Amino acid sequence: MADEPLALTVHSMPSPRQALTGAEARRTVLGRWKMVLVLLCCAAPVIASYFTYYVIRPEGRSVYGDLIDPQRPMPSLAATAPDGARIELSSLHGQWLLIAVGDAACDAVCEQQLYLQRQLRESLGREKDRLDRVWIISDAAPLPARLESALHGATVVRVPAAELSRWLAPAAGQALSDHLYLVDPMGNWMMRFPARMDVAGASRAKRDLDRLMRASASWDEPGR
Repeated sequence: MADEPLALTVHSMPSPRQALTGAEARRTVLGRWKMVLVLLCCAAPVIASYFTYYVIRPEGRSVYGDLIDPQRPMPSLAATAPDGARIELSSLHGQWLLIAVGDAACDAVCEQQLYLQRQLRESLGREKDRLDRVWIISDAAPLPARLESALHGATVVRVPAAELSRWLAPAAGQALSDHLYLVDPMGNWMMRFPARMDVAGASRAKRDLDRLMRASASWDEPGR
């Protein structure tokens, strides 16, 4: 029998997909989709911000309130309830706070501040539960009965004026009671509205509050 040259047949190597069983292939595809979804979730805030800026692109607007820079964290203050019970001011953390300050006698300017404070909160509509009205009384005098309805639903605490000055401060030439003060849910005083605000000013203050509520909607919820 004559010798014949050795013949070699070369077969192509199986691809990774062919080498996998059907179940393994499905798990691989599912894992890749999960990875894509995770990446999309991580990128969503960035995509949303770029879409807002470049597509919706809000027009330039000025802020009515004075931004406090740097923000002032809430200190440990000696606060009491109207009945004399001690209150930890830090217990107010977790909500936006719109603060008015005044002595217990509450003159006409004070009453106007309390009225605008109440109206501003109500004007937020369904977002109003994210903001608490707080009246800080700066003396030890008793509260007049005429304020009962004005303070319905508000948090009322007493803090001596000397202690309160460690945290809040009026604009130059103004009294502490002339302003409304805005505190974020982490307890930082971050905005002061102009002194002796009128109804027209309150309308501009509402725009500031609306923007802050929208901007914080992703991380701030009603309640503590």
